Amino acid sequence: MAFTRGGAKKKRWDFGLWEGAPIGALLLDLLLGDPPNRYHPVAWMGRWIGTLAARSPRRGCWKPLAAGAFIVSSGTALVALAGWVLEQVARRLGPPAGPLLLAAGLKSTLALRSLVRAAEEVQAALEAGDLETARRLVAWHLVSRDTGALNVSQVAAATIESVAENAVDGIVAPLFYYAWGGLPAALAYRFLNTADAMLGYRDANHEWLGKIPARLDDLANWLPARLTALLFVGVAALLEEDARGAWRVWRRDADKTASPNAGHPMSAVAGALGVELEKVDHYRLGETLPMPQPRDIGRAVRLVNGVAGLAVGGTVLASVGMQSIMQAIGSSRRDARRNRARSGSKSQS
Repeated sequence: MAFTRGGAKKKRWDFGLWEGAPIGALLLDLLLGDPPNRYHPVAWMGRWIGTLAARSPRRGCWKPLAAGAFIVSSGTALVALAGWVLEQVARRLGPPAGPLLLAAGLKSTLALRSLVRAAEEVQAALEAGDLETARRLVAWHLVSRDTGALNVSQVAAATIESVAENAVDGIVAPLFYYAWGGLPAALAYRFLNTADAMLGYRDANHEWLGKIPARLDDLANWLPARLTALLFVGVAALLEEDARGAWRVWRRDADKTASPNAGHPMSAVAGALGVELEKVDHYRLGETLPMPQPRDIGRAVRLVNGVAGLAVGGTVLASVGMQSIMQAIGSSRRDARRNRARSGSKSQS
């Protein structure tokens, strides 16, 4: 929405506050990265989840299930309210402070720079021949599996898989929800995803407590995961990687993972790079293709940077479209009210 001096709204929608936020958010992420945890909204979300989870029942099924539902519903409501308040403050501030505030709020949902940096650190360790450090880094930053026995190709595969999967929840999904629901929706998605990351395990402590967060996260990521895979296909064509291979392996292997969503971006990246991504005893994506090498991590990073650029561009266009629709609906309602008022005046006379 465009603003005049002093924050007064213009009568037409223009490129400005809402539409420019995705660009500003990505630039802030690339330039500044993540703030310390005590200043990071996602860390605040994690503390809320951890505090409530520590006080939640674990025995039986119904009480932990209800506790998990309360954690998710209360947290998403709070962060959505916070997002709404930030939008109202940004609206009143006007440029330049308003757009910057909105961009900062949206930036807290993105994690491109940290993802790229983590992948590049693993690649550097592998290329230096330091497999032990590479194993430690990939376990610390990127995956939850046991990495102690992974060879060079398996560490590279785990890194590429994480880059592909995190492109969904660290880039595309927050922007997707921002495009359709503004900052409240983007923050609500980030809370839900954080709750799944903390509670969505199938062990005795989390089986029922984390079931609702996990299922809701699956639902929230269903469309963004498939959109991310499609973006990887498009970026592969732009960067002269194997776009046809990305499409073919995506359509063939996307359902081979236990997650209903993770296999989509990972299989698309496997095909784009022409490598096999294997998690031992779980899945093989791009089976029969060569095993990845450390240099393929850099190629995956190029792909995810391209996806981020396309996702931001698409979000801007979607935001412009949504604002135009809202303007058209508002104009139609005003015209209808005026017409009814005129008809009433004529009938009275």
